[in-house]
Parts: sequence; structure tokens; C-alpha cells
Amino acid sequence: MTLSEEATERLADVVRLQPTKNKELQDSWGLESGSEVHQYLEGELKEYYYRDDNSLIRATAEAAELVDVEPGVEGGDAEEGVPSVIRVPALEARVFEVLAGPDDRSESVVSVLNKVREAYGEDDDPEVDAVRRALQSLRRKGVVEVVYRTVPTFRLAVERDEVDVEVTD
Repeated sequence: MTLSEEATERLADVVRLQPTKNKELQDSWGLESGSEVHQYLEGELKEYYYRDDNSLIRATAEAAELVDVEPGVEGGDAEEGVPSVIRVPALEARVFEVLAGPDDRSESVVSVLNKVREAYGEDDDPEVDAVRRALQSLRRKGVVEVVYRTVPTFRLAVERDEVDVEVTD
């Protein structure tokens, strides 16, 4: 299915804003009602979105590839690629919160894991692979950079206060 330019732009909005609601897309697209959003989604983008268990609108993996937009990333400086808002799961938000800043020495996955455990106690005891995945996801969103030393190490690519982090379910 070939999408029009408008449909491609709106699909990029769905990917960027997910998980989202009709109202958020209505505001973004300048439509009159949530019903118009639903009609558009069903008529033009049916193959590329779904509603999750909480009835929130999410893009399919194919949609994200088609529009080449990182899910859950909004706004930012186009030149530098720094988003103004990222929507991430709780573990990614915690990793972002404890990770070394852009002017600090980068740190290993295990170091970040230990900092998460220290900061959030027994309530949060993630596996090392989960922290690695969180760091890589944040890297793809443009807010973490990798520094290659003996092992790959990580630090923030932006100042913490430059990005609003919204936690998704």
C-alpha cells in the first residue's frame, strides 16, 4: 500500500507520539473531533496501527520502519537531533536518571545496573540484559552516546534537563 504525503506525515505522528489517544492526534492534525481521527486511522492507516490493552493508539513495527521515526520521540532540534520529549518504559526513565552526564566519564552497563539498583532499591532489580536494551533504546532516541573503551560504555548525549521523560506502561 502506497501512502500519500499527508498519510505518511500522520503515520510519523502516530509513531512519534505513541502511545497516544484520539485527542492528541486530533490536536496535532487540526481535526474537529476524535471521530474524525478514528475515521482517518481506519480509512488511511488501518494496516499500520493498533490499539493496546488500554485502548491507546500504537504504531506497528512496519509503520516505524516505513516512516523512519523512532517511537516515543518528539520535537527537538532538527540540526542536532536532540528530542524535547521521549516516552519510555520505567526502566529506561530510571537509566536516564542515573546515567553519567555528557561531561562525565562514560560507564559500563554493569555500572549503570548497580546505580539503578542503588537508586531504586529492591523495588527495581533489573537483569543486566534489560539495562543493556534500555541503554541501546535511549541511544537510538538520541539522548545517550556510546564511548568505546575496553568495553562499550555509555553517558548522556544531552543535559538531563533538556529532555522531558514521560513514562509509558
